Amino acid sequence: MPDTVDPVKLDPVDPAQLDPVLAVTLTGLALDAEVLRRLHARGFPDVRTTHGFVFQHLVGGPLPVGALARRMGVSQQAASKAVHELERLDYLERTADAADGRVRRVALSRRGTAVVQAGRDVRAELADDLAARLGARRVEAMRGTLLELLDAVGGTAAVRRRRVPLVR
Repeated sequence: MPDTVDPVKLDPVDPAQLDPVLAVTLTGLALDAEVLRRLHARGFPDVRTTHGFVFQHLVGGPLPVGALARRMGVSQQAASKAVHELERLDYLERTADAADGRVRRVALSRRGTAVVQAGRDVRAELADDLAARLGARRVEAMRGTLLELLDAVGGTAAVRRRRVPLVR
């Protein structure tokens, strides 16, 4: 039987020793947790990061579930499951297609539109908080560097098309 490691006995990690990839990943996770904390405090206690991967495809307007699944790069069953959950939470609604009544389209509900806007507001406030703490020039330089990194690893095109893949 392999030995188990007691996490209490592990040596502490010196953040200054993190490699750049891990530093960016952990910073992103911490920022995401703060965004969620603020969204929960604003009346959206059930919203999760993964919901944003659905919302990004619906900000431009309603889509049939099949089209949503293709855009998300998942099966229609997986997209339907996500849609069902988000409908139950009142972030999405289904509407009849104007051209074909047999087709149901998925759209952001009023609450879904509100959480998207709240997310934008919270991220802007968090950016302002970072600028107040670190200085506006440093934050803008960081943003520029992160955008260059995003481009270097091939992520810019997905952002432009609002097709950032779900983290698996």
